[in-house]
Amino acid sequence: MRPLSALTALGTAAHHGFELHSGVGLVFEPFLGRQRALVLWGAYLPAQLAAALAGGERFDRWLALNNGAGFAGGIVHFVEWPWELRGGVPTLTEAEGMTPDRVPAYNRVLQLWTLAGALALLFETPRRARAWALAGIALGEPLRRSARHHFRWAREQAIREPGRWSPALSR
Repeated sequence: MRPLSALTALGTAAHHGFELHSGVGLVFEPFLGRQRALVLWGAYLPAQLAAALAGGERFDRWLALNNGAGFAGGIVHFVEWPWELRGGVPTLTEAEGMTPDRVPAYNRVLQLWTLAGALALLFETPRRARAWALAGIALGEPLRRSARHHFRWAREQAIREPGRWSPALSR
């Protein structure tokens, strides 16, 4: 069993769910549409969680890749949006598409997700899977570009269908 890897999978799910519930869309939605993105994450994240709970060498590389991507995915938010250190902890001061009342809870999701990914990389990545962990971290740049595209697209959607999207997107 890999509890930190399980937390990374749960953190990814919490991140996606929080953004979806906040009206800013779902990761890869601009490319796949809402339904297909829901199917993708609805299958992928439970499989990742199951692999983390099962443990074993057969999942080492895949979990290392996912832990690296989870860590990088969290970091992307602190690269893309304004933040400050509060008590030594990076904290977003705003996040594109989030209304100000949502940002504090969103910070907790991002901080815990990023921390889980970092700890999983440090303590649950065997030597033989380190290259996969680095590949997951390297996904940070494509994820950053995808996030930029996502929010350009989401702003357009918010103008077309304001009732379905966060009001912060159409400002």
